[in-house]
Amino acid sequence: MKRLKRISAFVLSALILATSYMTAEAEEGYTYNYDYWGDVQYSPDAYDVAKVFTAGDMGLETGLKSPQGLSVYEDMIYICDSGNNRILEVKRTNDTTLEVQRIITEFKGNVEVNTFAMPTDIAVTDDGYMFICDQSNKRILKLDMDLNYVMEFTKPDDPNFDQSFDFLPNKLAVDSAGRVYCVAVNVNKGTIKFEPDGVFSGFVGATPVTYDWTDYIWKRLSTKAQRAQLESFVPTEYDNLYMDHEGFIYAVTSNVSAADVDSGAANPVRRLNLMGNDILVRNGEWFIIGDLYWGEAGGYKGTSLMTDITAFENDVYVALDRNRGRLFAYDDQGRMLYAFGGNGNMDGYFKSPVAIDHMNHDLLVLDAVDSSITLFTPTTFGSLIFQAIEQFQDGEYYESGESWKEVMKLNGNYDLAYIGIGRSLLRQEKYKEAMEYFELKYDDDNYSRAFKQYRKEWVEENILWIFIVVFAVLCVPLMIGKIKKIKHEIDTADIFQQ
Repeated sequence: MKRLKRISAFVLSALILATSYMTAEAEEGYTYNYDYWGDVQYSPDAYDVAKVFTAGDMGLETGLKSPQGLSVYEDMIYICDSGNNRILEVKRTNDTTLEVQRIITEFKGNVEVNTFAMPTDIAVTDDGYMFICDQSNKRILKLDMDLNYVMEFTKPDDPNFDQSFDFLPNKLAVDSAGRVYCVAVNVNKGTIKFEPDGVFSGFVGATPVTYDWTDYIWKRLSTKAQRAQLESFVPTEYDNLYMDHEGFIYAVTSNVSAADVDSGAANPVRRLNLMGNDILVRNGEWFIIGDLYWGEAGGYKGTSLMTDITAFENDVYVALDRNRGRLFAYDDQGRMLYAFGGNGNMDGYFKSPVAIDHMNHDLLVLDAVDSSITLFTPTTFGSLIFQAIEQFQDGEYYESGESWKEVMKLNGNYDLAYIGIGRSLLRQEKYKEAMEYFELKYDDDNYSRAFKQYRKEWVEENILWIFIVVFAVLCVPLMIGKIKKIKHEIDTADIFQQ
């Protein structure tokens, strides 16, 4: 009996230890990154969950129903409560309080339909206008902040737009001039561009066409009837847009194949200029695709599927993966800063994340199934990363290096801290020290830049000695040879004289 009790106690202790270990592993694994070798490196959390807000937390009597859109303007948050055909204007007063200011179900003006039908996205501009994707009413509305109707953008009457399809605007972005860029259902030619007066002016940023060579050859050999049944090689649709502070459009698409993502042929995240060209910098070790590895754990399989994106003023951007509910942050060079999140029922996890936006450095994520908004605030670790990046951008290179050293104290395995210190030393013209940090993390490009400058500096400092050595190597033997020749001629002349 005593032996049985001892065995039971041992088993219980083992279970407690195993549970504690699993819990520690789960907490540690919430935030991670990839090192030079592609191995997962867990790190301190970059963000904490301040609070998860439901309808009741915001003072609503009626819950959210399949919300699809989220937009932040100053201290206001606008939510497209799509299933309830309304727009919620919510004010953030602190980290734990969101208060509904207006429930917008209709607007004023001389228009036939002054209510919403499945609003899916909203953008608020600095000149005081709201642009709303009123999807089931097949229009984009422009209202002033007093909810007066201004104008609407409807189906383009243009041969470049397939007239057999309805105009179903899904997501939008608006630039400082009032031009509207729209992602619409079943439109795969890029974003639809409207001028401020509502005139359709074409498509912007069509994604490159990708296809499998075997499918292409088979299509070439097929009959006309067979080709009609095959999938067309056409550009893919975007899922969402975000207009950054410089007027460039971040665009994401989840219409990618695992093979294209793995090979780098697909770019699920793009940054478009006014011409629609992708200008996203990709200097990181890895493709900007979210997770580098994907399995079928927990019933989720396939690549990260980017459904929305937001960008800070320090050019850090965060993409939202609807597949596994994760957030991926990258710097302006395309290096992953960190990833966190997941699917689940705990705070900081999601059931169906559909939209993301930011308020300063805080992040807000809208969950369509859970009908909630999760507010994330940076931790000390995350704040130090932002501080180091912003100091470098402001030309405060020494201070940036010191901030990266503070980051290293919290996470000694954080590759970007070493690279950040190296870059700050490089800008301070401390090339030899910079080379040491770049070498530690195998940053060949920056190492080459530092070495080139170090070599130039060394040559300039040692030019006199270099001249002396070159003179000694090239001229001294000639002089010795000349002296020997003269001596030989003198000696020969003495013999002949005798």
